[in-house]
Amino acid sequence: MDWKTFQGLLSGVNKYSTAFGRIWLSVVFVFRVLVYVVAAEKVWGDEQKDFDCNTRQPGCTNVCYDHFFPISHIRLWALQLIFVTCPSLLVIMHVAYREDREKKNRMKNGENCSKLYSNTGKKHGGLWWTYLLSLFFKMGIEITFLFILHKMWNSFDMPRLVKCTNVDPCPNIVDCYIARPTEKKVFTYFMVAASAICIILSICEIFYLIFKRVLNSISKCKNSSNHSVTYSKASTCQCHVKLEQAENKPKNKQLDSLQASDPSCQPSEKVHAPSCST
Repeated sequence: MDWKTFQGLLSGVNKYSTAFGRIWLSVVFVFRVLVYVVAAEKVWGDEQKDFDCNTRQPGCTNVCYDHFFPISHIRLWALQLIFVTCPSLLVIMHVAYREDREKKNRMKNGENCSKLYSNTGKKHGGLWWTYLLSLFFKMGIEITFLFILHKMWNSFDMPRLVKCTNVDPCPNIVDCYIARPTEKKVFTYFMVAASAICIILSICEIFYLIFKRVLNSISKCKNSSNHSVTYSKASTCQCHVKLEQAENKPKNKQLDSLQASDPSCQPSEKVHAPSCST
């Protein structure tokens, strides 16, 4: 497995993640990937060679090992790390799709054309849903692998002695001993705890995204209602002005007609009716 490529993918996802997403990436890379590469691979490197049984029946040791370990811990964790990071690639692909659309739009309409997206990496619209679905996928993958680990090895336990019964070609009951059982148990519990922390972080990030989306929707509704109230007040004021102008027009016409018939009539300052000199 090319861990440098894996690290590069995680670094690319980090640009578009929330605070909880960055913590999740740190836990995955530091407490799972590094532990897997540095220590866990060496602990499980000699598991089949040191799986010792108290029989010399040809093929019995291999059959018993396959019976108790249908898939190795180390290979199961490698699959888990690969699958749990795949949903994050959906976000990177969606952002790349947006950037490609933006590039084609500039090529078609010129460099000074209006942008399709204010920020291609901003989580709104379809990208918000892609990010949210990737969190559900990651959480589901983590839970699935924990269930498989629990089902195969009886509550994540690593016994020192296993008894192989009714397995051909082993005669009767065969006792087999696992190499480094305590050390393997410690690493198993550590990786399970790291998976549980990642699940909790994914749940927190889901609630954070939904809560932030609800707050943004409420603020938009308030802004739109305030704008409509301001617009209605302005329109009401304009209507009052127009009504006053319409009421004053007949009076002004009467004054003009009286002044035209009798130039000595002048409007009074306090009373709207004209005062005529006799």
